[in-house]
This record gives sequence, structure tokens and C-alpha cells, in this order.
Amino acid sequence: MQVLPVGQPFLPPQPAGTGAKQEAGGASFAGVLDNALKKLNDTQVKADQLTSELLTGEIQDIHQVTIAMTEAKLAMQLAVEVRNKIIEAYQEVSRMQV
Repeated sequence: MQVLPVGQPFLPPQPAGTGAKQEAGGASFAGVLDNALKKLNDTQVKADQLTSELLTGEIQDIHQVTIAMTEAKLAMQLAVEVRNKIIEAYQEVSRMQV
């Protein structure tokens, strides 16, 4: 896991030598948002899958299920807070007089 210094924006790691041209700002906002939503969905699906496996008796380790469910919960809370901040920023910009 790569730890970024404070003040540096989060950008997903790019594979080296892909030859894909990026804009001067790096990855596009839509791409970053799409990747974040896919990761959120993956954590939710994993938690649901582990829960159903626990209920059917396929796995016995309740700690593994609890950790996956907590990760999914925190990821969802983060996504909701980011959405709220985006909506607040949009509303603030829309209130500006030109």
C-alpha cells in the first residue's frame, strides 16, 4: 500500500509502460469516480458473499465475515460523505452570482 504525503491528490496507480496518453492533470475525474464505485461494489458483493457462506456453513470464521462487513460499511459511509460534499460544492457554485 502506497502512503501519499499530505496535500498530494489521490490518483490511482497507473501501470508503467502502457503508452496511454493522459491529460496534463493525470487521470480523468470520471475514471477515478468509476474506479472508486467499482471498488465499492466489489466490497459490498464480497461482504454479501461471505455472509451467505457463513449462513450456509461453508466458512466457520465469523471474524472474517465481520471484517468484510465492516469494510463494506465504512466504504459506503465514505462514498455517501463524498457525494454529500460534491452536492454541497455544486450548490455553492450554483449560488454564486456572475
